[in-house]
Amino acid sequence: MSYPGYPPTGYPTFPGYPPAGQESFLPPGQYPYPSGFPPMGGSPYPPAPSAGYPGAGGYPVPGGYPAPGGYPGAPQPGGATSYPGGQGFGALPAGAGFSGYPQLPSQSYAGGPPQVSLPGGFPGGQMPSQYPGGRAPFPSQPAAMTQGTQGTIRPAANFDPMRDAEILRKAMKGFGTDEQAIVDVVANRSNDQRQKIKAAFKTMYGKDLIQDLKSELSGNVEELIIALFMPPTYYDAWSLRNALQGIGTQERVLIEILCTRTNQEIREIVKCYKSEYGRELEKGIKSDTSGCFECLLISMCQGNRDESQSINYQMAQEDAQRLYQAGEGRLGTNESCFNAILATRSFPQLRATMEAYSRIANRDLISSVSREFSGYAESGWKAILKCALNPPAFFAERLYNSMKGAGTDDSTLIRIVVTRSEIDLVQIKQMFTQMYQKTLATMIASDTSGDYRKLLLAIVGQ
Repeated sequence: MSYPGYPPTGYPTFPGYPPAGQESFLPPGQYPYPSGFPPMGGSPYPPAPSAGYPGAGGYPVPGGYPAPGGYPGAPQPGGATSYPGGQGFGALPAGAGFSGYPQLPSQSYAGGPPQVSLPGGFPGGQMPSQYPGGRAPFPSQPAAMTQGTQGTIRPAANFDPMRDAEILRKAMKGFGTDEQAIVDVVANRSNDQRQKIKAAFKTMYGKDLIQDLKSELSGNVEELIIALFMPPTYYDAWSLRNALQGIGTQERVLIEILCTRTNQEIREIVKCYKSEYGRELEKGIKSDTSGCFECLLISMCQGNRDESQSINYQMAQEDAQRLYQAGEGRLGTNESCFNAILATRSFPQLRATMEAYSRIANRDLISSVSREFSGYAESGWKAILKCALNPPAFFAERLYNSMKGAGTDDSTLIRIVVTRSEIDLVQIKQMFTQMYQKTLATMIASDTSGDYRKLLLAIVGQ
């Protein structure tokens, strides 16, 4: 099954990619270009940083995903695990069902340190010889990520919170507001530094910086700047509160946050929600949702997903068989089986399960979810599977959908740009270009205007 709007045919090539000696692990000639993947061949991806992603309010954090050196427990090249009565793990039968997506570029991001290639990725050190239909289901995450930060915003050098507080005070004092001065400060400081600026502002002037900014700004630029000054956990809790309040429920906001954060982040969000709003998040979800979608969100609220990096290939085979028998292999659907597996297994384990499922069902698991479910339960489970494969591609898709067609979903655009700006926005930008044949900055520039556009582009970068 292909996903609406992408991938476009004929992906643009990335200058200098793949670097010499670091070509992709995809078999030469496996994916026709330009209709599928660009032709590639070579070694696996380089290892992840020892500390994982920067732990700035997003995901993953140290101990999260992926682990250094790929996914521990994966067979080394030439050592693919065999399943009972079958061939080695990874070789899939031919058939229809998989849509083609680009791979993440194998290059360093945001001035990070150089990469070192190590064995990793799929069992046997290479992509399975053939997916059904000859293509992969979604732009899959490399087995190991690049070193260094992937955020577009990093802490400013020679940071002085009192000086920044003074700049902001002058920008709001007197007749009119110097929005450019505000943009220059806010877009070039980390969230932790912004918290220090808020504290310094109150100490120096006896006023609340957020209230002063609200009195001087309005519309989308106000929402964006206020979001940037919120601590990450508070911003997620605030976003969930807004999604559950008022007429109707913004289910996609619930999915985006609860299905993509780490266990620690979810527990902190749940605690913050209770502290700030005097009500359990779980109770709010129960009163605003129902059915298997409610069960999925309640499961996510527990923050108990397995986050180990080892892969049990026998379990992957058994889970894949259970999922097939709960959906495609029977009349009707056993929703509880899908929930029990997709809400508890680690992302590396789910990747292995998806590959094993394709061997059994002759179609990818994301396609089967689309066939078996509908509504927000379908959207939630697909979000989990897509994040297991490639978080930057998931967020790139969300950004594209927020701007395509008539009008712009500004709240989604703001939320993703803010929450990913110190985590993986560089990778999201690269996946966006591969998937839609235009840069994220170009689409933002065409869909926004004024100081709102200036601040978004300052965060995203060109």
